[in-house]
Amino acid sequence: MKNRNGLTLAVVAAAGLTLAGCSSSKSTTTATDTAAATTTPTATATTQADAPKGVGLNVANIDQSANPCDNFFQFASGSWLKNNPIPDAESRWGSFNELADKNNAVMRQILDEAAANTTAAKGSNAQKVGDYYASAMDSVAIDKAGLKYLQPELNKIAAVKDMKSLQAEIAREQTIGTGAFYYSGVGQDDKISSQYAVSLYQGGLSLPDRDYYLKDDARSKSIRTAYVTYLTNTFKLLGDSPAVAAKNAQTVLAFETKLAQASRTRVALRDPYANYNKMTLAEVQKQYPNLNVAGALKQNGLSAAQEVIVGQPDFFKAENALLKSTPLADLKTYMRWHLATSLTSALPKSFGDESFAFSKVLSGAKQQQPRWKRMLRATDGALGEAFGQLYVDKAFSPEAKAKAKQMVENLRAAFAEHIQNLDWMSATTKEQALKKLNAFSVKIGYPDKWKDYSALTISRESYLNNVLAARQWAYKDNVSHYGKPIDRTEWGMTPPTVNAYYNPPMNEIVFPAGIMQPPFFDPKADDAVNYGGMGAVIGHEMTHGFDDQGRQYDSEGNLKDWWTKEDAEKFTQRADLVDKQYSAFSPLDSVFVNGKLTMGENLADIGGLNIAYTALQKAIAGKNVPNYDGYTPQQRFFLAWAQIWRTNARPEYLRQQVMTDPHSPAQFRTEGPLQNMPQFYEAFGCKQDAKMVRAENVRARIW
Repeated sequence: MKNRNGLTLAVVAAAGLTLAGCSSSKSTTTATDTAAATTTPTATATTQADAPKGVGLNVANIDQSANPCDNFFQFASGSWLKNNPIPDAESRWGSFNELADKNNAVMRQILDEAAANTTAAKGSNAQKVGDYYASAMDSVAIDKAGLKYLQPELNKIAAVKDMKSLQAEIAREQTIGTGAFYYSGVGQDDKISSQYAVSLYQGGLSLPDRDYYLKDDARSKSIRTAYVTYLTNTFKLLGDSPAVAAKNAQTVLAFETKLAQASRTRVALRDPYANYNKMTLAEVQKQYPNLNVAGALKQNGLSAAQEVIVGQPDFFKAENALLKSTPLADLKTYMRWHLATSLTSALPKSFGDESFAFSKVLSGAKQQQPRWKRMLRATDGALGEAFGQLYVDKAFSPEAKAKAKQMVENLRAAFAEHIQNLDWMSATTKEQALKKLNAFSVKIGYPDKWKDYSALTISRESYLNNVLAARQWAYKDNVSHYGKPIDRTEWGMTPPTVNAYYNPPMNEIVFPAGIMQPPFFDPKADDAVNYGGMGAVIGHEMTHGFDDQGRQYDSEGNLKDWWTKEDAEKFTQRADLVDKQYSAFSPLDSVFVNGKLTMGENLADIGGLNIAYTALQKAIAGKNVPNYDGYTPQQRFFLAWAQIWRTNARPEYLRQQVMTDPHSPAQFRTEGPLQNMPQFYEAFGCKQDAKMVRAENVRARIW
């Protein structure tokens, strides 16, 4: 089960990549605590002819016509934004996409070689990776097979005749990941982090969020209309007559709308206490008898479990009632839909065409991504640690890992200094905060122990069968943890992933090899660039341990209040200011950022950048650092930060992002933290009335 508490730097979606920050109340850098109103402006590169050329920062991206104190996003990346329109197959395009494309080229070579190797030893990782990717890329065979390999699963749904067989099929669909009804799995117990627990979580929707079913604005209505078309056409492809397909489409929409009405909002899902409701199995059976959770756990290899953490009791209460009140035929229609659409890429091209026609409405992308790119992601998801080993050999050096480890320790020391110097936190809470910071475990590059895929059988006969086999293997692998000691070697991302995360119950920060490359990290670049890029990423993930969610977990990863009442109130007051700041940001006319949904990421951005800046000052203290490319180290730090967020995005993407993504749009991730940093004002000589400068009494200061 994917750890629902994982806090990422970037959300990796089919449409693209978005990223994930807090602020220090008293900076210990060389910058003063007020704007340097009289500083000589140094907004553009100095003119010295002998300024050495730097590495890792592309000054060609800079728009010299923009004023850095009014629009730093445009100043730092304006030339790049102008010269890099969004490709037709993307809904947004930025540095994350560019780096992912570089990683994809390495991975594609690995996968093409594996697919071409038909003599790999049976059962070896090379055989499994090669056969999985080869079957995924054989679109001719997939089209020729039609529904042949889906039919056994359709037959299982068709055979459902009563409540007992319905319950058994719902349990089975958990193991093959159709997304129907709800999510279940094994993860750390939030309040007893030394133990695994079984959890149930709301789910069962096809649209990106509950609000897509419930809002009545024009765009929401147009999306639902397009969704009904997608539903109808997919049911036709499954063999239904036009009339039956149209009826079935309305059936699915009606049932999912009822689930949406019972679902918690994304903001409500951010409260870890509200979403932790431990019950005995007997209580769960009594409250939700129609789900027969006990039977599902027994069927799926979890018969030893006697307690269940129910994420959203009201949702399961509503779903329990719906299972009884909804005609059995309608429930089977709903399951057929989720089965087919969870396997779109393994079905004939016509299914994928319908899926993309609908996704165009959501994301604005004009053409579908090439199949190799989609199947590369699928292979990474199914067998990521098998071919991830080969990726690491090609793309990640021991030098990079060693330097990254040193940066982490430098950031940890800077964060400790920030905590010690806070003027709003008591000594009691500071002691616990430092204890948690020092307890952070760090993972860089790739796992020390790789997953064992020996129990997974893959062949070239059928891609759909391979997908189902991989999902069932992953489910069994997940539930096999129950009752065992916590596996602290396990990773939640594969090595090539361009991302990073903080996991509260593990109290760990994790940086896959995929992100340890330019523009985030370059062993050859000057400290200013690496601290503005990877340093801010590291600080971001560290701050997640102390954001509005992460701060509620103690040094051992337990959901446990370690704050004094007064300190918690002071934190909330400061976080509320961040909420107000970001809720005023508008990426499109009449569209505003949700400051509560994006709270954790905004805090992590602000805090991470402040901490990274302090660490940089320590790294260059006493050194005679030149002005590379004519920019001071301080300027290069902020330019590096801004350039990792360079992004062009379609309006459709931005609308979906503000509704569903806990990360703010790229421009506000760039500028939001800087508007609260006197160090930035000083670096670029910004006056008090500049747009990038906030008055001292409304600056966010937390970490």
